[in-house]
Amino acid sequence: MDHSTPILERLLGLHPKEIDLSLGRMQRLLDALGNPERSLPPVIHIAGTNGKGSTTAFMRAMLEAAEKRVHVYTSPHLVRFHERIRLAHEGGGRIVEDDVLCEALRHVEQVNAGEPITFFEISTAVAMQLFASHPADVLLMEVGLGGRLDATNVIDAPLASVITSVSLDHERFLGSRIEEIAFEKAGILKRGAPGVIAPQVDAVRDVIEREAARAGAPLRIGGQDWMAHEEHGRLVYQDEDGLLDLPKPRLIGHHQYVNAGTAIAALRAAGVWPGMDATEAGLANVSWPARMQPIRSGEIMDHVPEGAEVWLDGGHNPGAGAVISAAMAELGDKVDRPLYLVAGMLTTKDPVGFFRAFEGLAHYVVTVPIHASNAGRTPEELADLAAEAGLIAEPKKDLHAALDRVCELSAGDIAPRILICGSLYLAGDVLSLNGTLPQ
Repeated sequence: MDHSTPILERLLGLHPKEIDLSLGRMQRLLDALGNPERSLPPVIHIAGTNGKGSTTAFMRAMLEAAEKRVHVYTSPHLVRFHERIRLAHEGGGRIVEDDVLCEALRHVEQVNAGEPITFFEISTAVAMQLFASHPADVLLMEVGLGGRLDATNVIDAPLASVITSVSLDHERFLGSRIEEIAFEKAGILKRGAPGVIAPQVDAVRDVIEREAARAGAPLRIGGQDWMAHEEHGRLVYQDEDGLLDLPKPRLIGHHQYVNAGTAIAALRAAGVWPGMDATEAGLANVSWPARMQPIRSGEIMDHVPEGAEVWLDGGHNPGAGAVISAAMAELGDKVDRPLYLVAGMLTTKDPVGFFRAFEGLAHYVVTVPIHASNAGRTPEELADLAAEAGLIAEPKKDLHAALDRVCELSAGDIAPRILICGSLYLAGDVLSLNGTLPQ
């Protein structure tokens, strides 16, 4: 066990709610810490429902290919909390080491002095303390939830604010209408700092444009001011500065062309685009675990039919279901295999909306519990909801039993394509079980 684990468990008890969107507690703690948010390296701030992790990963890969020192803050983690904080080093950033994290945790816990504060708020303060005390050229800071009242939204003058694809998610906290969610995301836009937005549906774009005008933030809009698309197996990016003919992104799925384009647009707007060579290297070497990640070795492969393809994706809302199913369909067009889903989801998500994207595509769904969270749906409930979405589904007690059932169902058939999906918690369980921890 990491030495930081007991401290992290203590911090979970400092506020009765896991999520309580407000900036007051965060500002109080940062003031007590001497305002590390004012000493951060230049920040690119990233919000969005889907794609923000991949877009951040593209930016990091491109900048590090140019030997830039890059801090990164993301959430949630897959296996270890440490994954959320990546500190810049020569030759590429590294996940924060346990002794460094422990020292920062103890210091921030002592300064907080037992005052009520959410886990995400105090862990974000820890991250800012570390980022402020370690040199870097750029800090890529991902929003935790929403934007306007998120604990990261204490940055007054970012290099750029980025909003990736916006869709329905976290309705209990952000609102039940997509316009309400867009309003919360647009809260990261700051006066004078360029805002870069991925292509959006009209209702979302209208809200962001209105809020950008109110904030005084110049916008660069995907599909209007910049464009990115696939052409003959390559990425074509174009904006007012010209056209870039680039290699296909390493991350799988048609949506990754847009995420890569958003990353390029953001770096160009921020004034830190590293040029063609580094962009090409970044596209070729980018890594982002549990996003259309192929599993080719480890214990998981001992429980699947011989010759099976196994994919892992932590996407968990209807928007993610749409892009993941499109990626699966694209794979099916190249090599036709029966598609089996092994799925687990939290009670806060919309399983019917997620599963509906796979109607007519998925051969069968096997549902499993999520052992890493107390908020997981039971396999029985999730199977019923998958059936409501038009899929054939049955529950199993755990991942091994689910994979064994896929073996039974696919016996004598073409080797299947298996997608383990529905939750980042489930994805973390898979990577932990498989011994393939994020690096």
